[in-house]
Amino acid sequence: MTLAEALRCAAKHLAALEILETSNPHLEAELLLQHALGFNRTQLYQRLRDEMPPDKETAYHDLVWRRLCGEPTPYITERTDFCDIELTVTPAAAIPRPETELLVEEASVLAGKRLQDTPSLTIVDVGTGCGAIALALATRLPSLQIIATDISPAALALAQRNAERLGLASSLRFLCTDLLASVRQPVDIVVANLPYVRSAEWKTLPVEIRCYEPREALDGGPDGLRVIDRLLRQAPPLLRSGAALLLEIGYDQGPPVAALASEVFPDAAVEIKKDLASLDRLVIIQL
Repeated sequence: MTLAEALRCAAKHLAALEILETSNPHLEAELLLQHALGFNRTQLYQRLRDEMPPDKETAYHDLVWRRLCGEPTPYITERTDFCDIELTVTPAAAIPRPETELLVEEASVLAGKRLQDTPSLTIVDVGTGCGAIALALATRLPSLQIIATDISPAALALAQRNAERLGLASSLRFLCTDLLASVRQPVDIVVANLPYVRSAEWKTLPVEIRCYEPREALDGGPDGLRVIDRLLRQAPPLLRSGAALLLEIGYDQGPPVAALASEVFPDAAVEIKKDLASLDRLVIIQL
């Protein structure tokens, strides 16, 4: 069996299993094959006609079987791409998703404008997980002072590992704390992708999420807003004049989160941003 034949066979099996939430079986089969062989994409495509070494064939079979059982590809390969950076991912934290890049884009624009009038800004990434948002912002705006918080020591250790691998460890400060509880300095921008799935919806989620990703990183309580509500009520004493909060939300949570924001910050401007699918994805609160 050649590498190309192994790739086609794996993609066919992944495509046939409809319970998996994969929009591109060929890409996932390719990522798993790269991982099994220790190749990058260019190396793989240069050698597609080569025979598959027997030991690698066994290893690839095992990886594909894990995926067919529902384990997410990023957890199998321990890597994923987010905002043009490569991150190590493990079940210690939820897998970063493309829709969260909107939060990074909006926060980058907002921070960039603020930096025109001040020499430095302090941003807190609340519930940092693997560090995706904080590290993407540090890459784009090196002058930012970024604090990354998480209640999970394992998630925070993963974020620190990613920061060190990307050469960004000196740009961030990590705090193991509940939301903003241990932050002791004035803050200009708060960014957060907190749990917002309703508890009752958990059993309806795809097997990749329900059986493999940490529930505490995704389950936001009965209405999905339990953690977001707590963050909003913690934030006021820490925020500088003119500060902003950017919160990722579920597709139907724009109005209730905007109402919560207006209750806590009655004088703030509250804006709901839609993602590329025209679904509510982000609430921006500007004091």
